[in-house]
Amino acid sequence: MFRHVKKLQYTVRVEKPNPGLANLLLEQFGGPQGELAAACRYFTQGLGDDDPGRKDMLMDIATEELSHLEIIGSLVGMLNKGAKGQLAEGTEEEGEIYRNITGAGNDSHLTSLLYGGGPPLTNSGGVPWTAAYIDTIGEVTADLRSNIAAEARAKILYERLINMTDDVGVKDALGFLMTREVAHQISFEKALYSIRNNFPPGKLPPIEQYSNVYYNMSAGEGDIRGSWNSDENFEYVADPAPAVDGGDGEATVVTLPSDQKTDLLNMASRTASDRSLNPTTGAELGSTLGEANQINPDKPRS
Repeated sequence: MFRHVKKLQYTVRVEKPNPGLANLLLEQFGGPQGELAAACRYFTQGLGDDDPGRKDMLMDIATEELSHLEIIGSLVGMLNKGAKGQLAEGTEEEGEIYRNITGAGNDSHLTSLLYGGGPPLTNSGGVPWTAAYIDTIGEVTADLRSNIAAEARAKILYERLINMTDDVGVKDALGFLMTREVAHQISFEKALYSIRNNFPPGKLPPIEQYSNVYYNMSAGEGDIRGSWNSDENFEYVADPAPAVDGGDGEATVVTLPSDQKTDLLNMASRTASDRSLNPTTGAELGSTLGEANQINPDKPRS
């Protein structure tokens, strides 16, 4: 059960309207790294988790992400206040309104015009929010790792947004939101490492002969060695063979029904290339080379 409290989680103030900045903030409202995506990701994970501790954590964080969505939406709304009134009442000349809402050369006029200055569920480029942003796979150790990465990405976006404005109130609110991403990241890491057998994800063990092998797949100078490919942690294969399993590296269907095999052979024969032909192409007919060959058809091609 949800009840909306008519207060924000964090006090928000903006210095003055700024439609361009409002448009940039939409990245954290309806974008792939934004608060709605995070809330839906953790909410659906929490509904499906059978561990009471993790379920409680996921539902808490999902609900907090909704409160962050409210903060971002409030910022967008306040930064669009001036443009919203101008668009609604038509108190300025058309060109002046356009200049005001495109102040820094951005595309905020699209969201201002289409959504009347309100916060739409789009990213900063106007792309509508989609459930495809939710990458939950239903295996808790994989999902927790994905959550950790999602919080890291959101934290970086908040850093970039903070660097885009000198509005003290906006910077303060964004700093709070950025910090909460760090707190959530810690919670998710703690939850992950509280699962004793958390790596590798899933139940099936890896195939032992390949699990601790590092294949050097980049030919040429510049091979760098570190813990990620060290002899201590991996069997380092400097020049891997084409088929590391010892086979011939070919793709083969072991058993193919005779009728299907006949059809495949017939198709291959019908569509086979004649390597003795050198046809004139449409591209050549439209070029000076094609024109020359039409005038002098016996002239050999270069």
